[in-house]
Amino acid sequence: MLSAVFALIPAFLLLLSSPAFAADAGAGAQVFSANCAACHAGGGNVINPAKTLAQKDLEANGKDTADAIITQVTNGYNAMPAFGGRLSPSDIENVAAYVLDQAAKGW
Repeated sequence: MLSAVFALIPAFLLLLSSPAFAADAGAGAQVFSANCAACHAGGGNVINPAKTLAQKDLEANGKDTADAIITQVTNGYNAMPAFGGRLSPSDIENVAAYVLDQAAKGW
């Protein structure tokens, strides 16, 4: 019995080291469409055209990582409202994955 428990330890440790879920750009597309597209249709920015979601602008504004986008979407900044109270953490992670995926593809 004890050997069976020890045999399961590596699998258990693997589960602990894996994220609970992986970001899903496909699901992020739906969240983006419902919550972000009004201001960011096609990766643009109707409020501040210098801060689009194009790869070059994400890089120039320090928003070219999932963590940076997650922070921006969660907390908002300047004219962008915070979505942390409206979207779940997984929805926000999915939006970040979608934005990065679309930016890499050139929107």
